[in-house]
Amino acid sequence: MRKIKKILVANRGEIALRIMRSAREAGLQTVAVFSEADRQSLHVRYADEAVCIGPPPSSESYLRIDKILDAARQTGADAIHPGYGFLSENETFAQRVEDAGLIFIGPSAKAIELMGSKLAAKAAVAAFHVPLVPGTTEPITDVARAKEIAATIGYPVLIKASAGGGGKGMRVVENEASFAEQMERAISEATSAFGDGSVFIEKYVTSPRHIEFQIFGDKHGNVVHLFERECSIQRRHQKVVEEAPSSVLTPEKRKLMGEAAINAAKACGYYGAGTIEFILDDKLNFYFLEMNTRLQVEHPVTEAITGLDLVQLQIRIAEGEKIPFKQEDLQMHGHAIEIRVYAEDPANNFLPDIGKLKTYKRPQGHGIRVDDGFEQGMDIPFYYDPMIAKLICHAETREAAIEKMIRAIQDYEITGLETTLGFCGFVMKHDAFRSGNFDTRFVEKYFTPAALQPDHTHTEEAIVAILAGTLLKSNGRGAADGALAAVGTTVSRWRKNRS
Repeated sequence: MRKIKKILVANRGEIALRIMRSAREAGLQTVAVFSEADRQSLHVRYADEAVCIGPPPSSESYLRIDKILDAARQTGADAIHPGYGFLSENETFAQRVEDAGLIFIGPSAKAIELMGSKLAAKAAVAAFHVPLVPGTTEPITDVARAKEIAATIGYPVLIKASAGGGGKGMRVVENEASFAEQMERAISEATSAFGDGSVFIEKYVTSPRHIEFQIFGDKHGNVVHLFERECSIQRRHQKVVEEAPSSVLTPEKRKLMGEAAINAAKACGYYGAGTIEFILDDKLNFYFLEMNTRLQVEHPVTEAITGLDLVQLQIRIAEGEKIPFKQEDLQMHGHAIEIRVYAEDPANNFLPDIGKLKTYKRPQGHGIRVDDGFEQGMDIPFYYDPMIAKLICHAETREAAIEKMIRAIQDYEITGLETTLGFCGFVMKHDAFRSGNFDTRFVEKYFTPAALQPDHTHTEEAIVAILAGTLLKSNGRGAADGALAAVGTTVSRWRKNRS
């Protein structure tokens, strides 16, 4: 085994700070890298050493493998943790770290490459009998042939980019008449986003839930799962509310899905932290979706219910240690919920609302955790993802965790920009969420800007907000703005203590 002494974190913001805290608790030194936009960031001030790696654009800083490796050499770091985003799932980066004689705190480059291709991943896990959604197993660009396949599968179908994620290059097609147009759009978007226009076709699961299993493997062939997370509350196909465990899985279904997750990890010889994502239909049938070969944004809810520090476990595995427990040793304790606090305006289709944190006061209390990288007076840089923080609440039951989250949202004071706090409060109070009867179309089904009103009485402004929300969904932003202008008012967008 090779012991790590100094870790360079090839990331920024809250995840860089979170990794450094676990590293420091393990007695390790830390190195921050930063762009010129992040010179005063908390992760830079917290680290033992810090190196500027370039101008604000990520293409000139956080995505520059050469500059990150130079920073490691300058500071004598012997390991690199990629965090999530940026280069975390880049097989070239993982390989170059290893080639430089450093320890990559993550999986092998081979595993990253295999699971980075959705089609290759599907083929690999199919060999281990992991359930797959009916569809193609090879990339396709011929529209006529793809249309024939879609007819065989049966509409609705889903066209998905083979490379990448985040909803890019993905189209739901309801009928044959719109198939050709939607496929051409998917190919164009995938080419633009990933440089790879290959797509595949699969059956679209109606009323889907997004359930993922946290897995860990070591370099000795051992793999365990750390139970599931429910990630069905999304906007633009990206998560905004997560919880563990899921409210719908039976112990029997959890066991089956956990075993499938372990098999999926074994399919690529995986070690380190990873996530196996599944789609769950309304009859609790589950299908492999993809694997994320890194630590997830929502990992704190797993830490809350297991009592484990996943970053420290990553470090131990990277050093060559065996997983220090067996599957039967693991138990879930209570329920945890995480919300992502974004600098976004939910009343304006969740568009970024970048600005200065004029007021920033975190909620406090037992079972409340805030992972962030900002403090009052700081600007949210427009160069990067607009996430301000993650708010995590843990309690004995799901109902208690929801109530704790509602109180924590109310106590979280942010002014100077719009955030998703109000939206997340709406989710916590909504009957569909509280009952557990929801799916990935929660926002589409239930949310309009009127939901952010301080109350739902039929004031003139509330009526206009409801009308604008309806028109926004059906006819677009122009129609919604027209409705507001016609009445000569604006919608009051509630947010606690707005200045």
